[in-house]
This record gives sequence, structure tokens and C-alpha cells, in this order.
Amino acid sequence: MFSRLKSGGSIRRFVSALPLLLLLPFLMPHSSSAEGASLPAAETMPSGIRLDELEAYVDHFVEPYINKTTAAASIAVVKNGQIILSKGYGLADIGQQVPAEPGTVFEWGSISKLFVWTSAMQLAEEGKLDLEADIRSYLPDGFLKRLAYPEAITFMDLMNHTAGFEEYMFDMAYTSPGQVQTLEQGLRLAEPKQIYPPGENVAYSNYGNSLAAYIVERISGQPYNEYVNEHILKRLDMKQTEITSVLGSRPDLQARKALGYLSGDPGNFVKGSWNYMSMYPNGGANGTAEDLARFAAAFMPKDGQATPLFDKPETLSTLLSPSRPSDRYMPGIAHGFWEYPGASRTLGHGGNTMAFSSTLQLVPDQHFAVVILTNQSGEAHLVHGLAQALLGSPQIPASDSILPDSSRISEGFIAARRAGQGFMGVYPYLSMLHLSSEAPNRLSVKLAGFEGEYRQIRPYLYERISGDAELGAWPFLHIDMENDRIQRISVYTTDYLPLSGLHSMPLLTAQAAAAGIALLFFLIVPPVSFLAARFRRRSRNGTPGLRRKTLALQWSGLLLAVNNLLLAYRMLSQNERPYSDVQPQLILNSVLAAAGLIALLLIAFELKRRPALPLRSKINLLLSVSLWLILLLLLLVWQFYR
Repeated sequence: MFSRLKSGGSIRRFVSALPLLLLLPFLMPHSSSAEGASLPAAETMPSGIRLDELEAYVDHFVEPYINKTTAAASIAVVKNGQIILSKGYGLADIGQQVPAEPGTVFEWGSISKLFVWTSAMQLAEEGKLDLEADIRSYLPDGFLKRLAYPEAITFMDLMNHTAGFEEYMFDMAYTSPGQVQTLEQGLRLAEPKQIYPPGENVAYSNYGNSLAAYIVERISGQPYNEYVNEHILKRLDMKQTEITSVLGSRPDLQARKALGYLSGDPGNFVKGSWNYMSMYPNGGANGTAEDLARFAAAFMPKDGQATPLFDKPETLSTLLSPSRPSDRYMPGIAHGFWEYPGASRTLGHGGNTMAFSSTLQLVPDQHFAVVILTNQSGEAHLVHGLAQALLGSPQIPASDSILPDSSRISEGFIAARRAGQGFMGVYPYLSMLHLSSEAPNRLSVKLAGFEGEYRQIRPYLYERISGDAELGAWPFLHIDMENDRIQRISVYTTDYLPLSGLHSMPLLTAQAAAAGIALLFFLIVPPVSFLAARFRRRSRNGTPGLRRKTLALQWSGLLLAVNNLLLAYRMLSQNERPYSDVQPQLILNSVLAAAGLIALLLIAFELKRRPALPLRSKINLLLSVSLWLILLLLLLVWQFYR
């Protein structure tokens, strides 16, 4: 996706570089003074890079990507409670040539979730919230209407993303602030169905996090954003942060907010939309990298000092302790923080909105943290690459046992984080995780067009060794085996599960082939038949009534095909939509299907009167009816009517 552009010839290189030379003053990094004293030369980052070389290292690392894979970045580094580096790179607004600075405001995306978990631990410390209690005891009666299992969902399940909720795509984010409702209204509007028993599978849930924030509201008696302002932002002097996605009350922040950009060819940036959310706790925060660095520092107080966030040191220790471990060496979850495989134990969270990407990672043992914010959709080179360069890699001891044979692994897996109903349920099957092995202790991983190579370093634990940067979020994967069968693949933020019998690979392949044939038929044959009927001289022995009815059936199939291809294109190009935006197309599916059924009945009546047909007419009719029924069946199976 982010291939480098090349050009030949010195004159051509000079001409192509001229715009960059003219913009050089704006693309040079902008820095602010660090908040601490000079750095001892002997101190190092977790990866071993010396702190006195940090700024030069970051400048060198960032340079190939600014104005190529991202328009701008803001980077802050914390050591021993002090911000030792804070710099902006590139352009916050390409059109107006506004440089990114330490004071530039970015969208934080899912890093916002950490404020929910911090708030919850504060309430738990006060004895107002039991992390192991049924969350329904904190909610209005009957608030959750789509639960499918009798087991209680605990607050810890919300923290561990194991509540069992499907991924509901609609009404999660909007492109206009006018569409935003209250947190409670957003939760009621976009409640997902529960598709797994609580505690069984890790399926990253935006809804679960916002539901946790609503519980914070209910317990504290304050709107969630007001609670965070009072109990977190003010305590940490985070004056350049707004926890909600709408900045109407903070024009100072809105004036300094970077524009976001969508993915395209390197150096070709398409302006994206700012992010607006009713369920803002899971991804709506706006602020500077320095403010986020202050937040990170609060989880790593100096020895002998207390954090401003909690009254008891054991609360902080509990929050940062593992709450859902996987394999001993596989990163797990720590009360909503995701473990990262750095040289030392690392915790944090990544974030993505429609047009921004970010990460926050902290290393408590070394009192070190890094914040990377970009105004680029799906940016991976800086967000994952620079973070890994600063955090280092773990030293995992070699296994004493014989490593299992990798050659048996050749399957497709579907994300536990997926839509379980409605037409969006088809999309996870279009982007399955495919594993294969062509060498001992090696796995080839393919996902959504990206590829990576992994090597087995301990039984069923695989480390990424090469591949596309977009898989940098998955430095490790772990295979859970039971009775010599794969139960799940554990990766960062979600599990991947084996395909069920109803959705086995042969059946999916057959459905895909049938869909392809039906779509091609109805996209080609009806227009051709219409033109042929219009310009062809009618045969006296023909059956014009049957032709018209057959043509009506074909046009029903054509319009169904076009409507659903357009629906798929719209969702793939931008899946952050209100449900009301696609509902007319789903209603149209029902109307077109009804029209096709009427045509089918009329054809049946016509055939009773005219049983004898020419061979050509029989073939045309047979193909039209059978492929229309196949198309309708597939639309029903994949729920393109709801």
C-alpha cells in the first residue's frame, strides 16, 4: 500500500523535489523545550538507544515517512516523569501549509479507552464498583436487550473485551457533529447482539468500553466527560485535552486541530473527515501528544511517590497487572491496557479514527513512555515501526522441548471481532486470516491483502520476522490447541477462530463462485437482451409475453446486483455510517425481490399456456430463473435484508 515512488535522471529528480524544497521550512520538525533537566549520557531507552541520541534518532527515523505515508506526526517521549522529547513533524494542514507543532491537536482514537478503565479503577478503589459483579446491577432495568447467554457479564469482561458482543458497525462514528447524540442514546441505538458466552473469546469491543463509561456515569452521578475532567484531566494538568469528540466548547483546541487524511499513493493525501461520536468514550478524545505524555507519566510515579490518579498504590499495581494472560510469553491484557512485547514489560493502547492513527506505550519498570500521533488513516510505519524501535524486542528463551510441526497448519480463520448478523456479517469472510507453512517452524500469514512471515520460537508461539508494515501490530501470534485441533489464534486485540461447518472453506468457495456467476449474468444479459429485443425484428412465431416476463425477472436480478454492489462499495469505502444511511438500500432489496417473485409467478403461468419453447428460449429461461433464485438465496443467507 505504501510503495515508494522512484524517478530517474538528475534533472527529473530536481524538478520533482522542487516543491519539497519550497516547503522545507514547513516540513522541518518543530520542537518544544523538554520539561526536565539535561539527560545523563549513560541512560538508555528500553531498546538500548542512548537518551542523548534520542532526538537525532527520531528525526532520522521519521524523515522517510513525513509527506509520504503521513502528512504529519507529533511525538512525545517520557523518562522518569519528565517529557524529554516533544516534536511536531510535517504539515497539520497541507492546503494552508500549517506545520505540525507540539501544541497541535490530534484525534487519539481508541487510546481514549484508557480513561474509561482508569475512571473505573478509581471507583473500584472507593468501593463503589465491583469489577466481578454483574454489570446489569449498575444499569437501568432491561437496558441490555440482546443478550443471548445466561452467564453474567462482569466489568472485568468489559475490560478484557470478553463480554461476547458482536462488532456492530453502524452509528459508531459520524462525519458531522449534528448527528451526535448523548452517550445513553448512542448505546441504546447501537446495541450489538451477544454472540459468545462471556469470558470465552477476546473480541475487541468499542461498545463494551462505552458501556463501561456509562456505568461510570451511573455510579458517579456525573456525565462521563465531566467525571474525567475533574478526576483525571485537572489532576494531571491536561489543559490541551477534550475527552469528547465535538469541540464546540473548546474553540481554542479546534483552531489548533490537524486535518486528517486518507490512505492513497505515497505523497498523495486526500482530506478525510474529523471523527464525531455519540459513544465518544471509546475513541473520541482530542488533545496534544504532550498531554497524553502526562497521562502516561501518571502510571509511572517515581520511586517513593504516589500517582495523582489513585489514593492507594495497590490500585495502580492492580490496574497494570495481567487480567487475561495468554501464553507466558504472549502479550495479554492488563485491565484494559494491552501488553506489548518490548524489551521490558510494556503496556499501552493504539488508536485509529477515520483519518488519524496513534499509539501510547509505557514501560513501568523503566519509567519510560512514548506517544506517537499522526493525521493519517491506517498509518503503520511510524505508529508501529518507531514504537518498536524505541521499545525494543523481548528476549524469549529457547524452548527445551521439540517444537510442534508447523506443516499441519494450513487453514482460514475468522476474527472473533465480527458482525454476527445482518449483511455486515459477510465482510469478515472477505478478510479472513490465512495461515500456511512451507518450511519447518515457519508460518506465512495473509490478511486483507497484507502478508507476513512468522517463525516458531516456543511451542505454538510465533514471532513476526518480516512482511508488510501493516502487520506490525501483530509482533506475535499464539495458537491454542486442544485434542490436536486449533481452537483459536490469539493476536493483538482479538482472537481468530476456526471456520464452522456452515461456513467451511469449500462451502464459502462454492458460494463465492455462485455469487460471481450470478452477478456477471445479471450485469451482462439483461442489457443485452433489452437491446436485442429493441432492435431485433420480432418473429411471428415468438412468445413476446414470455420474453417480457423473462426480461422483467432479469432486470430484477440486475437491479439487485447493482444495488448490493453499490452497498458493498459504500461500506468498504467508509464503514462509519448511521444505519439510516443504508436502510433505504436494504428496503430496496425487499422491493426488488418481491418484483422478481411476481415475474417468476407470471412466467410459471405463461409456461402452462405455452409448454413448447425453442431450445434457445429454454436455455435463456432456465439460466435466468436458476441464477435469480441463487442470487436471492445468497442475499437471504448473508442477510442483505437486515
